[in-house]
Amino acid sequence: MNLELKDKVIIVTGGAKGIGKGIVLALAQEGAIPVIVGRKESDNVLLLQELEAFGAKGYAIAAELTKPEACKSAVEEVMRVFGSIDGLVNNAGLNDGISLEHGNYEEFVSSLHNSLIHYFLMAHFALPALKLSKGNILNISSKTGETGQGGTSGYAASNGGRNALTREWAVELLPYDIRVNAIIVSECMTPQYEKWIQTLPNPLETLQKITNKIPFQNRMTTIEEIANMAVFLLSSKSSHTTGQLIYVDGGYVHLDRALIND
Repeated sequence: MNLELKDKVIIVTGGAKGIGKGIVLALAQEGAIPVIVGRKESDNVLLLQELEAFGAKGYAIAAELTKPEACKSAVEEVMRVFGSIDGLVNNAGLNDGISLEHGNYEEFVSSLHNSLIHYFLMAHFALPALKLSKGNILNISSKTGETGQGGTSGYAASNGGRNALTREWAVELLPYDIRVNAIIVSECMTPQYEKWIQTLPNPLETLQKITNKIPFQNRMTTIEEIANMAVFLLSSKSSHTTGQLIYVDGGYVHLDRALIND
């Protein structure tokens, strides 16, 4: 299927690793021009080299997105280089374990900056360009905004906010023909997830217990499966889809708990 993404300029925050990297690669394979906005320049450059190795276009900007001026500067650089923005993927974030019981004000606010506030800032600064292109916004979110997780108030609040902003922006941006959707991730084997699993006493046993609770095929969602949904939502093939929270999770959140394998 031709997703009609050729030469479309699409910003992907946190685009150098994990789900962000998967989305960047999928966009490049469709002929789009992904703009990687990430904290570490070295990681950004490595992915650019990977894109260049198979003849794809791309661009990278090193930015600390917890700083409002960095968000503004990143968008301005994209406009200087390309003159347009066709899509924004808000993806960067961190499940940082800031809890109600043991966290404090400063940590909670820092957590919101890590995982939510730059979603607003990037969309705010990119909006004039998105109005011109009638582009779209895709927010990557997590099940924790709906199910909770325990011990991660900052991240759960951020994901609840991401979900609410997806619906709010979809309404606000209707007059500009800008679509806004979110992909909700549950159990996906990212480098961050793998690192967390390895901190547990029995990582393989714990992983097996988790996958047994995923109804469809009792396996983790892959990064590629998230990325495939992302490029579809960013494309004109999903031209009448907006304000949707789409769960790519093998039925983990919504299907009957009776399906769980003990």
